Amino acid sequence: MIETIATKPFDDQKPGTSGLRKKVPHFQQPHYAANFLQAIFDAVATGDGDTLVVGGDGRFYNREVILLAIRMAAANGYGRVIVGRGGLLSTPAASHLIRKRGAAGGIILSASHNPGGPNGDFGIKYNIANGGPAPERITEAIFAKASALTRYRVWAETAPDISRIGESRLGDMVVEVVDPVADYAELMESLFDFALIRDLIASGFTLRFDAMHAVTGPYAREILENRLGAPRGTVINGVPLPDFGGGHPDPNAVHAAALIEEMMSPDGPEFGAASDGDGDRNLIVGKGIVVSPSDSLAILAANAPLAPAYAGGIAGIARSMPTSQAADRVAEKRGIGLYETPTGWKFFGTLLDAGKVTICGEESAGTGSDHVREKDGLWAVLLWLNILAARRESVRAVVESHWAEFGRTFYQRHDYEEIDSGAAEGLMESLHDRLASMAGQRFGTLVVSEADDFSYKDPIDGSVATGQGIRIVFSGGSRIVFRLSGTGTQGATLRVYIERYEKDPARHATAPEIALKELVDTADAIGEIRKRTGRTHPDVIT
Repeated sequence: MIETIATKPFDDQKPGTSGLRKKVPHFQQPHYAANFLQAIFDAVATGDGDTLVVGGDGRFYNREVILLAIRMAAANGYGRVIVGRGGLLSTPAASHLIRKRGAAGGIILSASHNPGGPNGDFGIKYNIANGGPAPERITEAIFAKASALTRYRVWAETAPDISRIGESRLGDMVVEVVDPVADYAELMESLFDFALIRDLIASGFTLRFDAMHAVTGPYAREILENRLGAPRGTVINGVPLPDFGGGHPDPNAVHAAALIEEMMSPDGPEFGAASDGDGDRNLIVGKGIVVSPSDSLAILAANAPLAPAYAGGIAGIARSMPTSQAADRVAEKRGIGLYETPTGWKFFGTLLDAGKVTICGEESAGTGSDHVREKDGLWAVLLWLNILAARRESVRAVVESHWAEFGRTFYQRHDYEEIDSGAAEGLMESLHDRLASMAGQRFGTLVVSEADDFSYKDPIDGSVATGQGIRIVFSGGSRIVFRLSGTGTQGATLRVYIERYEKDPARHATAPEIALKELVDTADAIGEIRKRTGRTHPDVIT
């Protein structure tokens, strides 16, 4: 039996870069989650009998919203809902399941790398039939529906038990509970040379994977320990917890400090990695070296043919605009296409679907390929292992060899978190107002060659995205990029990206903080960061 519940619209349900994200208590308001789910169903207007994939990263409040989403899917005409056992599905696994099962789309419940718990963050994202995040035309339609909503539909009966694999019914709809790991693990085994990686591990190669008490724990244990033969205990913090064990599931130098400390010790493992809340980001660490996400993208692209799935070469590379230009040099030398897009994985979807690119990446620790339509943390880890197994070199040796061939791009991202939204917007408006007069200005030894507010026209579907970040380029190619993040839930996050290219191998060992010091000082001067925000230092440097 379908119930129609009267409601009123909320004025803050505009999806950001990756769906709608708010604090848990905000989502717990009466009708709040239901309103947004109904807006999704109204906006995508699927036909009767379609299949919907539902899952999440196991964070606090996931189970309640998953059960609600199942009941609302039944009331909105879906014929089948596929849900991960216990409600768990990593974001890349959900993308794969949507594609494999021919689903009309999927609802992924996650706030990605943001903290969880009763007062933590929560999120709802809709992915389309290609497995990728909804493009802007759909997220805008969702917001329009949410802004005018007067009712939502829900099946009156409770949802079936999602803790057991199998099928049951809710009205006319089939609810299918699946093993969240099996299909994804089989996909990884089809892409990489598992026998070669097993041989590497059997030879005594040591590794550590920190799942950060997030969703990738079960995936990493199945793949790394069960299928590849890594010793038990290789995967740490492997049990997904609603509050991520009180930690912050963001694989960076601040929140994965314990892993990095272990990797820096003389008797530490040879390879270390971590992933985030929903499993789409990665951190790569070698003995004595942390690999920057921008370098990792370039190195994976350059070495991808060492893995069976990419043995014939890659079609092209796509990167988000703030990501360093290290990948550009790989594309140029390999004679393949390079596409610079706005931040947000949804902008890669048309390029992947059209076969223009094979590997994509963002500086925010996300890399992936055309095997799914999301970034994929474990995929990046396995490609790194495949490369190390084929080359039989250390992580440091692979990185330094790459720098010797392509040059080194020194790069940092400075995050100023939870700053006053008005101050952040004023900073960006001031930068925008000064763009036209900035060319030719000198800051120390740096001379501005061009400055703009990045806009993008999709070469496949012609859609246009504007206002994607302020770029300031200096003579010689150094860059500073200013951008407000769309992934936070409170205040504003200002991200400042700082980049300098160095071709001379004699200077590749320079510490990034030294190589980038003048640019860092210039970023504060141009952006008036201290003056406008009161912040003297970023909260996080990656």
